[in-house]
Amino acid sequence: MSTVREGSLEAPTRHALDWKNPEFYNEEALFTELERVFDICHGCRRCVSLCHAFPTLFDLVDESETLEVDGVALSDYWKVVDHCYLCDLCYMTKCPYVPPHEWNLDFPHLMLRAKAVKYKNGKVSNRDKILTSTDAVGSLAGIPVISGVVNFANNCKPTRKLMEATLGVHADAKLPKYHSNTLRNRISKHQSQAQAEAAGATTGKLALFATCYMNRNEPDIGEDFVAVCEHNAIPVILAEKERCCGMPKLELGHLEAVEEAKNFNIPVLAKLVDEGYDLTALVPSCVLMFKQELPLMFPDDADVQKVKQAFYDPFEYLMLRHRAGKLNTDFKQGLGKVSYHAACHQRVQNIGQKTKELLMLIPDTQVDIIERCSGHDGTYAVKKEFHETAMKIVKPVVNRVKKNAADHYGSDCAMAGHHIENGLKDGREPAHPITLIRQAYGIQ
Repeated sequence: MSTVREGSLEAPTRHALDWKNPEFYNEEALFTELERVFDICHGCRRCVSLCHAFPTLFDLVDESETLEVDGVALSDYWKVVDHCYLCDLCYMTKCPYVPPHEWNLDFPHLMLRAKAVKYKNGKVSNRDKILTSTDAVGSLAGIPVISGVVNFANNCKPTRKLMEATLGVHADAKLPKYHSNTLRNRISKHQSQAQAEAAGATTGKLALFATCYMNRNEPDIGEDFVAVCEHNAIPVILAEKERCCGMPKLELGHLEAVEEAKNFNIPVLAKLVDEGYDLTALVPSCVLMFKQELPLMFPDDADVQKVKQAFYDPFEYLMLRHRAGKLNTDFKQGLGKVSYHAACHQRVQNIGQKTKELLMLIPDTQVDIIERCSGHDGTYAVKKEFHETAMKIVKPVVNRVKKNAADHYGSDCAMAGHHIENGLKDGREPAHPITLIRQAYGIQ
């Protein structure tokens, strides 16, 4: 006689996303699965502290006539879906019922399916389509004269109030600055003098996927990364060309747009792998896209799998070099107290606390790691209807930074760093960990 296990001690496994199956978009089947999963979540509730999707679900249940999931209106299911930003933390850190458990619960990918159905049915706003079109927005906002106008407007209260009323972008949300002098412009002609030396699993030569954010919004961080790599005799080149990795469109549920981005990026990156390059990017979400989401969407694409095997988080890469004795640890100055926010999309890569480990190699440096979601999620925190919730989610992170009286604070996710800045409101700007590493090396 078989019995259902209460939980699982086995490592979680992820099933491929069957998104090209017509049944994937069957709304009746979707709601049946949503009810099944929501009922399991209601009976467990250990994810209540992660994001606002779970409190939303539990409030709906607790306020229903039956006090069970069957008392919740199906139309209200979308409220739960809209609060999920696919951080994956529930799957990777909390849920005891993920596969191989027989209940086979994958909450993030169920939410992704729901978002895809919503998009397919035309129930996505123009605001959301614009916010997730990072290449188009960046190309326009990065034009020299226009970038100045955009940056001024983003910091002008009357303009922001107008944007909130017309576009639905909250007036108090921190919006990224645009640079006309992009990362690609700054380092495309960079010629490394370093000689690649393999160490451990690394080839010792690195191709950087610029990402739309680092390319146009914070190119200084990309320059810092190149400087750190050169200081460690790691030659770096930029990938010849790139489009958005596809994560914003994934979170929107526009899976065909994800495929279009994949068809552009993967041949470029696979060619680099064939030429002996390792791959990296400075935005955890972009790294996760190539390491996990694309391989799960296209499990039979050999080039996607090849890119997956060659893609590293930047701190994962540097620490692999350190383990092989190939990292320069001749730091010139300590950093004092550092409040370091571990980004969700880095944590779910299952690589450990590599950023903290590297920062801890620096003398006279104390690192307080904060493993809580910042609540930013690229677009969630800037939306009028979600901004206040995003500020509530980031509050414990902000309190930790204040309590630590940190000399520096920041996150692997630069956007999360600025969301924390928006919560602090004390005039201090975040510092990306790679910028801190450059500072500790004393690289001018």
